[in-house]
Amino acid sequence: MSIIFHARMRRYECLTADPAAADVVYIPFYAGLDAAMHLSNQDLAVRDALSRDLMDWVARRPEWRAMGGRDHLLVSGRGTWDFLRSPDSTGWGNTLMTYDLAIRNATFLSTEASPRHGNDFALPFPSHFHPTSDAQVTGWQDRMRRRDRAWLWCFAGWPRAQGIGMGPERAEIIEQCGNSSRCSMLGKLNHYVPMRLLGSAEFCMQPRGDGYTRKSTFDAILAGCIPVFFHPVSAYLQYTWHLPRDYRSYSVFIPHGEVVARNVSIEEVLRKIPSGRVAQMRERVIQLIPTVMYRHPAAKEVTFKDAFDVALERVLHRVAKRRRAVADGREYVDSVDGRDSWKYDLMLEDGQNKIGPHEFDQYVYMNATKD
Repeated sequence: MSIIFHARMRRYECLTADPAAADVVYIPFYAGLDAAMHLSNQDLAVRDALSRDLMDWVARRPEWRAMGGRDHLLVSGRGTWDFLRSPDSTGWGNTLMTYDLAIRNATFLSTEASPRHGNDFALPFPSHFHPTSDAQVTGWQDRMRRRDRAWLWCFAGWPRAQGIGMGPERAEIIEQCGNSSRCSMLGKLNHYVPMRLLGSAEFCMQPRGDGYTRKSTFDAILAGCIPVFFHPVSAYLQYTWHLPRDYRSYSVFIPHGEVVARNVSIEEVLRKIPSGRVAQMRERVIQLIPTVMYRHPAAKEVTFKDAFDVALERVLHRVAKRRRAVADGREYVDSVDGRDSWKYDLMLEDGQNKIGPHEFDQYVYMNATKD
């Protein structure tokens, strides 16, 4: 994602060489690639070295000092959790987002954000589809509308150890699918190609993976398959810039606790959805395709907005609000006590500032200590 974003930014039509004239300053640092090389290194100095060098250098730049980094943008290309280690901790990740209080002023784009920080925002995982024209996108959408969906539901994924994290959730999904004549999964009936499997079903299961999110969510949308989520942090609290607020318009939510406790039959829930409603949901999913994938960086004369365009518009909007706040002598905040950042995009319209209870609070704060 970092590489795609950089390639698009280099060709951005409103790019300027004058930092003083810029609305947003983009830092082309491949934080995710750096982290991937050193996350298992027990030498914390080595693990943190490049990130600290970067932030020490950035902090000396006049562009940074102009607004204290509030107009700066950095694309991590991995989950936020890989960059949140406290400087005095020996735990997971590096200290890119905690090294200095000032770095928290910048906007971070990741594949999985924390619902409780306020300066990190999740972008769709890149797929393998990078169209070069409007016709390729509309052609793909039409192709997904015509797909013969032989299965009611499917799961493209593998088991996790039963006693670890998301293992029980996946185990129950796999067991229910294996016992159903209306469900297919990788390895069942010679299904080994994920996109072919996703394109053959009405509903695609999206349990948590190594983290809360999965690339498969966006593969499923590209395949015109209605995603089924088992935890709100898997999508609803993550991709608030790219997915509709009304999660019921394009997806199904089945609480993971009910699945693990075997209180619910996934297939029974899906069978109860009227066919007309299923058709509406699938059409909404297909309409989302352009905004959740990344067009080819060299594509010209395209009119659709892809995930990059949507993200950059929202970053520009966010920085503009922060500029207005600084000009008015106040600090713009988009979290409440540092824990409700997800609510700002999910609940509030411009001009609103009161945040109240939400149906997903129980899932976020129940796991706050563990997360």
